[in-house]
This record gives sequence, C-alpha cells and structure tokens, in this order.
Amino acid sequence: MTDTLPAALFTAAQVREIDARLIAAGTPGFELMQRAAHAAWRALRRRWPEAGVLTVLTGRGNNAGDGYLIAALAQRAGWQVRVLAVGDPQELQGDAALALGEARQAGVAIEAWHADALLQGVLVDALLGTGIAGEVREPYASAITAMNASGLPVLAVDLPSGLCADTGRILGCAVRADLSVSFIGLKLGLFTGEGPDRVGALVFDDLQASVEVLVQTHPEGLRLCESTLPRLAPRSPTAHKGSFGQVLVIGGDLGTGGAALLSAEAALRCGAGMVSLATRPQHVTASLVRQPEIMCHGVESTYGLTTLVERADVLVVGPGLGQAPWGRSLLSLAAQRQVPQVWDADALNLLATGAVALPGECLITPHPGEAARLLKTSVAQIQADRPGAVRALATRYDCTALLKGAGTLVASPDGRLALCDRGHPAMASAGLGDVLAGVAGALLAQGLAPFEAAALAVWLHARAGERLGRQGRGLAASDLFVEIRLLLEEHSPCLN
Repeated sequence: MTDTLPAALFTAAQVREIDARLIAAGTPGFELMQRAAHAAWRALRRRWPEAGVLTVLTGRGNNAGDGYLIAALAQRAGWQVRVLAVGDPQELQGDAALALGEARQAGVAIEAWHADALLQGVLVDALLGTGIAGEVREPYASAITAMNASGLPVLAVDLPSGLCADTGRILGCAVRADLSVSFIGLKLGLFTGEGPDRVGALVFDDLQASVEVLVQTHPEGLRLCESTLPRLAPRSPTAHKGSFGQVLVIGGDLGTGGAALLSAEAALRCGAGMVSLATRPQHVTASLVRQPEIMCHGVESTYGLTTLVERADVLVVGPGLGQAPWGRSLLSLAAQRQVPQVWDADALNLLATGAVALPGECLITPHPGEAARLLKTSVAQIQADRPGAVRALATRYDCTALLKGAGTLVASPDGRLALCDRGHPAMASAGLGDVLAGVAGALLAQGLAPFEAAALAVWLHARAGERLGRQGRGLAASDLFVEIRLLLEEHSPCLN
C-alpha cells in the first residue's frame, strides 16, 4: 500500500493559523472553501460513482459552507440532493453565507433537520468540523446518532463531527465515516485515540497551499513514513559481531518464559551482534531448543546476573519479569547500569510503584494501562489525550516514551513527537509487545539513539503486522520475525 499522505501533523489551531496566512497572502477565503468542496466532491465521486443521491447535513460554521458547496456541485451534476440544516442557515456569516447562496442558486432543496428526517444516498457530514469546544450538544448529537444508525455511506468533511482534532477523543458522540477528506494540514487526532475507528479511508488535499506558507508553522508531530524514518548505516565488509552490540534480555519468570524469549529472538533477527537472555533456570532448555544462537543463562538471583549486566551494551528489561522478589531484584540491578535500556511490561509496573528509578538513555514502552499507572491516572484519561500522555511520560521520567495502541506515539524529553499510523487489528494478540521491545533493543545496539530506535522499531513492527494481518485472525507474535527482517533490509540494506 503506497503511503501518499504528508508527514506533518498539526493541531486544529495550527491549521486555522495556516488558513489565515493563506488568506493574508492573497487567496480569498471563499476560494479556499470552493477548493475544499471540489476536493471532497471528487473523492465522493471516486468512492461512490453511481450513487446519484446525496443528503448533506450542515451546521453553522465554515464546515457547513463546505457542505453547501458540495450540495451545489452535486445538484449541477444531476444528482438528487437535499440539505438537512441542523444549524440555522440564517446564522451563517461570511464565506459560509456565500456558500449557502451558491446552493440556493443551484436549486438545492434545503430543509431544517428534525428527528424523523429521511436520510438517503450518500450522507455528507458537514456539521461541526474542527471548531467544536466541549461535548457535542443537541440537536447535533441526535443528528450524529441518526447518521451512524442509518447504515448509509458517510463522507466526513475535514474530519468526522464530534472527533477532537488534536487528541482523537470522542466528544460525547462522533460520526463514524466511511471516507474523510481533510484539508490544508493533517490533524493529529485523525490517527490516534478513536480517530482510526471513525475516519474510515482518508483523503488529503492541501488546497494548493504554498510551501512558503506551510513551513512557517512547525508541525506538532510527524507521521512515521519512508521520508521521516531513521536508517541504519550499511555494514562494512570487515564488520564482526562485536560491531553491533550485545543485547541482554532480562525476564521470564515462571509461567512467562516465552515473553523474554520472544524479545531475545526479535533482537537477534533485527541485527544485534550478540544476544543473551537472563531468565529462570527452568527455561534454559526450551530456549536452547527454540533458538540456540541466543546465549541463555539461568539466574536465581542478582548474583548470577551481575557479570551479564556488566558486559552488555543494551538491556531489555521486563518481558515476563513478574513483580515477585525475583523480578524486583533483577530490575534493581539493571537500573544501576548506565547503558541504553528498554523497559517494558512488569519493569514499568515496578517503576510505577516507586520501587526503582529509571536510568538515563532509557526507552519505555507502555500500553495505556501501564501508562495510567506510571502517571497515576486512569486509562480513560490516557486515551482521552494520548499525545499529552506520551509527552507527560517523556517529561516525568526524562526518557523516550512509546505509548502503544491505535496510533502509537513516540515522544522525547526535547519535545519531539512521532506517530505510527500503520498496523492491523490482527495484532491484538499476546506477545507482540515483547517482540517490539526486542526490536528496539537491537536498534539501540546498532547505534540508534532512543527516539530514533523507538520510531523505527514501532514502524517495522506495525508494518510487519499489517502485511501478515491480511491473512486474518490468528497472528502469533513469532510470525513477525521473518517479516520484520525483510522490512528492515528493504528500508536499511545491509550492504550498499
């Protein structure tokens, strides 16, 4: 699947600033509105070329103006068109009022929304746009509920009404679109939180915005794609295993030995020079049978771990570690070693209790539940503002933070933010987080800094899951190894 969307991600306020600068630079606001309507109409015809019937639901801002212009275009193309005005058309001002005049001049039927209004054909959501503040109120909530219950195809103008453009949070209720057409700059909330479940297919049009105007606004974050991903350097013909670091994975308490083994194998498959595993003695035989290239050590206490930690270049701590005395003691020793580390799973749960402090050069990889414990809040609060949460994690723990979930986010203490919008629902399976931790550890061992390692690791992991997910349910974490290795070679060839 070719990625044609731009990399830059903006807040709603930033997009409004760009829009204002475009107008100040000489492009009339109504012309921008017309460009948006034409872009949405083109996308609608490509998706539903034979529909012939259109119902446009409008609010009372510029988003409504887009809707009225789309209705006029459809009417002139011979479609059967109705506008259901949820917001009073008499309240429209400026460019939106001009758009209303265009629709009337084209002969579009406009009537007031009511609970029994008939919805037909393709529905166009031109209700609220990015300007909404607070929860969706009536009558918009009822209109959104009716659209979602109709079973009809829905096109959202700019973004689904009720979805927060900055966070992806649902503001009480939100339109579930089949297709969304976004303008000028991509909004962060389209890709994280509930955004991926509400946006449907996404089309972007910059409305011919000049590069000179766009570059005046620093993006809130960047989508991870080929143009923004870090790369591993090609390997010298004289390279040897000592050139690419030794990763030590620490974890695998009784009953969870597979988690640590998955991390270790992921590190091996992603190019770490040497990989060691410190786990319960009971797991050594299984590890040797599964992957003899991994140097597996059975450790009962910190006494057996000290030498292993001292000679490692990178530590991956937490997969299957548990929170019993065995895991706590191993984590305490690892925390004293000042080398790049990846902390995952129970290492994060123990960190949240205050039992241990995070060393420098660390990457943490929480899911929303672990993030909630680390920030002493609820999962609902984490999910309500995922960008804010990942930034809070990076700041509070002075580390690179990777917040897993739909629209995985990576933040660094210096303010950088990256988002991965790849992946597949088939990845909702145990063990995939352990694989991600091992991939990140291998990239750290090969010289990437924590933020860059996290960004490349999550993209490789998500793309591999995306490719394999096409086969449907039943994806196992270990299925990813071969695919991740192939993707890494495609992205960063081992030889020039």
